[in-house]
Amino acid sequence: MATSVKELLSAANSAVPKISADEARRMIAEGSVLVVDVRDAPEVQASGKIKNALHVSRGMLEFRADANTPYHNPEFRRDRPVILYCASGGRSALAGKALKDMGYNKVFNLGAFKDWAESGGEVEAS
Repeated sequence: MATSVKELLSAANSAVPKISADEARRMIAEGSVLVVDVRDAPEVQASGKIKNALHVSRGMLEFRADANTPYHNPEFRRDRPVILYCASGGRSALAGKALKDMGYNKVFNLGAFKDWAESGGEVEAS
């Protein structure tokens, strides 16, 4: 049976807690959290990214997060909380569900980059 994007997003939003910019700032201040921007490169280049965030486009996320691939990024560790964001929250929800399916337990969806920036969150050029 085919699954729609609406159904995929519903499952992802059920599995991955959404957090506010304030909650994300608190987690970042506490340290050891990995913040991941899953937007495409042109989006990041146009608007910047959260300060110290790791940019991994949505299409490469599973490869970067899996230690058994040659594309693995050691910043991804299953014992480390991960905060994901994108342009509107959809891709970050799907990315979070993928990480959960891969055994990452502490995964959070910040949602939209613009909400972070408009709330006074630190941004850096990419």
